Amino acid sequence: MERSIFAALVGGLLGIITLGGSAFVHPEANPGSNGQPTTPPSLNAQPSKPCGSEFDSNPEPILACTSPPARQPSPEGDWRILDPATYENISVFPVVASFGQDTSAFLTLEEGLSTGEVVVRERGSEEMVRGRDGRPIYIPQPTGASVNQLMLLNRSKRPLLLLAGELVSGGKQDRVIGKDRIVPAGAPPLPLDVFCVEHGRWTGSSQFAAAQTIVHPSVREKAAVDQKQAEVWSAVRSGSTALTPAGAPRPRISGSDLQTAIAGNAHTEAYEKIYQSSAVGVSIDDFVAEVQRRFADRTSGLKGERVVGVVVAYGGEVAWSDIFASGELFDHYWHKLLRSYAVEALARPTVRAVASREAASEFLRRLNGRETMETEPGVYRWSEVSEGHLAEIELEALQPKPMRLHRLMLHRTS
Repeated sequence: MERSIFAALVGGLLGIITLGGSAFVHPEANPGSNGQPTTPPSLNAQPSKPCGSEFDSNPEPILACTSPPARQPSPEGDWRILDPATYENISVFPVVASFGQDTSAFLTLEEGLSTGEVVVRERGSEEMVRGRDGRPIYIPQPTGASVNQLMLLNRSKRPLLLLAGELVSGGKQDRVIGKDRIVPAGAPPLPLDVFCVEHGRWTGSSQFAAAQTIVHPSVREKAAVDQKQAEVWSAVRSGSTALTPAGAPRPRISGSDLQTAIAGNAHTEAYEKIYQSSAVGVSIDDFVAEVQRRFADRTSGLKGERVVGVVVAYGGEVAWSDIFASGELFDHYWHKLLRSYAVEALARPTVRAVASREAASEFLRRLNGRETMETEPGVYRWSEVSEGHLAEIELEALQPKPMRLHRLMLHRTS
């Protein structure tokens, strides 16, 4: 009996094994009494009774509740963390895996908007669109346009993947997606929660263009975690919401630089102006190109493995991680993510310190805290766990087969 108790205690610890130039991170956290990982329950499983009667009576298709922590073993296996690509004050650790899920069944927002398979409109812009079978579909518009809500129609044959922080431009104002989610193929038009990143404009067409940008981590944190419009716009104006240590070097892009850039000579203040080098006085493209070159050097010798994510540190502090279910999905988002990481780096003090690989591995450990979940039965499950200043957000697809599509880890700045 003592041996089984001891084995359970030891098996419950997170294992990080450092070998040569890489670190193996074991995401599994709940081994059975025999030391082997327990079989994860169906991802379609509904939250347990502690969520309360509100869960049982909620007529909406998306069910939300708060439950005690109940983390399950990862079906993906182990990740391997490589040494970082380091430049100025940023360190980007590649996360690689020998196995990836087949994510070809999913449509991304950029693809969908580019091909017309996804339609995004202002709420209140009464209009008819055609479904994939050619039949007319009227987007219901019971009220006028809203800053924090759009209408979305997925008329493709694939489920649509949305990531928090993706920018949709056009309409009356540019907006960012507020939360990771999946929109099933053939679903009726649905309201989409968004946040404004453009001040001063409330005119224009009802149509939105393909998403080419993911907002930088300080803004993305406020949208994905805090879910408050005022804090999103404050992060846009300030550049970085991270605390600045006393005596730290000045950032390459200051808050005043950003405010000048987003305002310019126009009557509108638009987030995307940040990426215009002439507006901020620093070449973001050059910064991105140098980080990409060093990142490619770090990952050039991989055999039988793919990069599926990254861990990002600023000035020696591990702050952010995006990990995907496949190398293909990571490749799709990588350039936009790298640009967003670069803006954050330029808006933070230029502290040339490098985080350790062990610190990056520790950052990926499972958190112990209260878990908030939202589920659309048969489509997806979204979960968030908070522990101190750390937050872990996961999006799990339930069809065509259960898989964790995206895992976001972040060190909150406030």
